[in-house]
Amino acid sequence: MKRRLIYGFVIMALTVNLIVGARIYLSSAYAVERKDSVEPNLELFAGVLEKVRTEYVNGQDLTYRDLVYAALKGVTGSLDPHSEFMDPDEYRELQSDTEGAFGGLGLMVTMKDNFVTVITPMEDTPGFRAGILSGDRIVKINGKSAERMSLQDAVKQLRGEPGTQVTVTIQRPSSGMVKDFTLTRAIVKMEMVKDINGKKEFPLGDDKIGYVRITQFGDKTNDELKTALNKLKAQGMKALILDLRWNPGGLLDAAVEVCSEFLPRRELVVTTEGRDPSQNTIRRAGGHGDVLKGMPIVVLVNLGSASASEIVGGCLQDLHRAVILGEKTFGKGSVQSIFPLDDGSALKLTTAKYYTPSHKVIQEHGITPDITVPMSDEEEAALIFKRAPGGLESLRPEDRARVENIQDVQLKRAGDLLKGMLLYSALNDAAKPGKIAVK
Repeated sequence: MKRRLIYGFVIMALTVNLIVGARIYLSSAYAVERKDSVEPNLELFAGVLEKVRTEYVNGQDLTYRDLVYAALKGVTGSLDPHSEFMDPDEYRELQSDTEGAFGGLGLMVTMKDNFVTVITPMEDTPGFRAGILSGDRIVKINGKSAERMSLQDAVKQLRGEPGTQVTVTIQRPSSGMVKDFTLTRAIVKMEMVKDINGKKEFPLGDDKIGYVRITQFGDKTNDELKTALNKLKAQGMKALILDLRWNPGGLLDAAVEVCSEFLPRRELVVTTEGRDPSQNTIRRAGGHGDVLKGMPIVVLVNLGSASASEIVGGCLQDLHRAVILGEKTFGKGSVQSIFPLDDGSALKLTTAKYYTPSHKVIQEHGITPDITVPMSDEEEAALIFKRAPGGLESLRPEDRARVENIQDVQLKRAGDLLKGMLLYSALNDAAKPGKIAVK
């Protein structure tokens, strides 16, 4: 009897526990469902919007469109540094940028660690000639703090009519330096491929090591690269240095075309993957195969190498077609899609990420060189002055002499590496049957 009472009590307790547990579970499941459902959250949004419109002390100066636009900018700004909501004026400005030249400083910028940060200064532009470096933070624009400024607002203030001036305050994290730069806006227009002297002559030295610098990836980049390679091959080039330092990227198609010059046809170059299957793509090498027939290549990269530069570097590294030398790249490897909206505004949204052939993600990770060769701020600044048209001439005689004596250590290491590879190849060839081995 006693045992039956105990069993009955246990069964009753378990039943009560199940009923209470089920109610708690259903209640929490309902709360979770409600938290992520559209209707109650839209009601919350509309309620807050109405409160701001009617109760805010300066609410008479606000329109519902102002509030909605501000909310949408906040939503996209919380996602990642590259997604944004653009009002009609900003969208028109973006369209004009992609169609031609614009007035600005030539600074490619992004949001990093909540700071407006320079990805790279574009060559032959005011920012480049002033000596602004990759990784520099823009903390003020015309004396106004950029701390709470959105990326699009910062870009809008940096750009303007050619010939007008803007003062930017730069903080350099590597040294702690804070400095004002007063720059004159100019038409930003670039040549895509240059030689060691910043020209298009492409001379070849006695060591038979060619040098090509790609400054950006655009519609004409591959045509200019082909011309450069043909000039160098005609002179008997045996190895190549491909310089992608301070190259902010550009068009994906141009990056694939550049890789195609050095790879067998149909070789995998890059993939993109997103939540929407339509964003998943596979890009393979086109062309007629490796135009250099396996010739040794060293690719130079640094923090200013971003986007398309990282696609090229990551591809040639994964496929063992080139040695990557320099410093870790910026880590900008995502795809932004533009969605035009009915009122003339637009949504720029990150919809996919780039992956190298071995499926390494570029976004936020960058490309780590095979051989790391760091450069100091002073060495980088000296190289920028040497590359900039009239850069050395703008310095005082004593500063000019100092800058001229600073070596490009990354370029020197690349040259030494290729000389060693060519020597090793020659020794190997000489040791093959039927040939006299070099002792």
